[in-house]
Amino acid sequence: MTSELSGYWPSAWPGEDGGPTRRQKPAATAADDPTGRIDLSGGASLRATSRSTFAPTMCVLRDDGEVFLLSNEIGPNSVSWVERIHPESLEPLVRSPDLAGGPFWPGGLLAHADGSLYVTFGCHCHRLDPDTLQPITSHRLPRERPYNSLLSLSTGHLVMKDIGGGDGVNRLPDGVTGSELVVLAPGSLDEVARLELPEGSIARLSADGDDVYVVGEARGHRVRFDAAAGTLTADPSWSPLYRTVEGQTFGWDVVLAAGSGWFLDNGEGSDEFGGSFRGKGRSSAPLHLVRMPLSASEPVELVEVDGRPGGVIANPPAVDEDRRIVVGYDSSHGTLAGWRFGEPGSGLTPLWRRDQYHAGHMLRLPGGDGLMTYDFDHDRGVDQVVVLDPESGEELGRVDTGSPVQCVLFPAPSPAGGAYVCTFAAVTRVFAE
Repeated sequence: MTSELSGYWPSAWPGEDGGPTRRQKPAATAADDPTGRIDLSGGASLRATSRSTFAPTMCVLRDDGEVFLLSNEIGPNSVSWVERIHPESLEPLVRSPDLAGGPFWPGGLLAHADGSLYVTFGCHCHRLDPDTLQPITSHRLPRERPYNSLLSLSTGHLVMKDIGGGDGVNRLPDGVTGSELVVLAPGSLDEVARLELPEGSIARLSADGDDVYVVGEARGHRVRFDAAAGTLTADPSWSPLYRTVEGQTFGWDVVLAAGSGWFLDNGEGSDEFGGSFRGKGRSSAPLHLVRMPLSASEPVELVEVDGRPGGVIANPPAVDEDRRIVVGYDSSHGTLAGWRFGEPGSGLTPLWRRDQYHAGHMLRLPGGDGLMTYDFDHDRGVDQVVVLDPESGEELGRVDTGSPVQCVLFPAPSPAGGAYVCTFAAVTRVFAE
């Protein structure tokens, strides 16, 4: 694979999931850099500081100590905004004006190699000055639909896609065949290329270099961007079918690691969130961890996570290519599990399984500190962060975030040590003490 952050600002976490392959691991830092460290050895405990705020989606890091938080309204004509926040107190230091949005779905924020911040939310993309957070230029996207995700390709071009498909609120309108990829030029935000997919896609995009990977409603798709020609072209050699089980429904975001694309299926019902995913699944087949080899020579592998019908998820698994461990979950039934994997086609070996109501994007902590997950306590109505040993599933630490809403969004490493968690009700910093 190419250097996944070549289109991004050189920081530990310049975009959602840490970069376009979605490996959920901070970029390498110096051994004495505290960014993302949660060392629970020697009697340390997990602590949390939380700030109630409306609908924060994700944090990204830029220069030393710079933490930017994307938030938005919820509704048919919603707006977004960006704050630079204090890395420890979480209080806003600078705030952008309200940014034109449109139909709601959580969008994306990235710190670009050109020095700018870029935001995609609703049906707009904005370029912001990182010091003042004032808009430099904006672009109205072609469809009156929510665009989820925002990635930079290796050329620095920006790619995004409208969310569409399934039986819920994001069903594509009559007469529309599939979701549409859009590529914009960095700086000017001029449109460079568009390509309608053969089906809808609810999942966020992933990319390796200038190859864009999309989980559609039934198949995976690889689309190649040619910067010189200004074109997007579907790769006819790679379009694996993953919906092969009766009752199985669409997949979410794909992680590109260890020669494969990894994701979780049975997304039907994720539009009925309502503060928790417990009991919200509508799929009659059990939920699966899906492995799609990036070579067309190996078959798609499906592994049941919980085994019961009615599972649901809205986010990706975590894949540790160094340990050869993948962690998946079922947010409806409260199951979290880990497997050992080998080469594509060799199968997966169960390692551990836990009862845990996890739903959000995970964070692979640096320095061997473990895997950051979540657990929603339905009895008390509070979301918790749980740090696990990915080898054994052993719980290393747990702390309340203060949020009454289950985390279904994005974490990020904190430059002050620890990590940030976003829910629809709060932004929280968790740390060891």
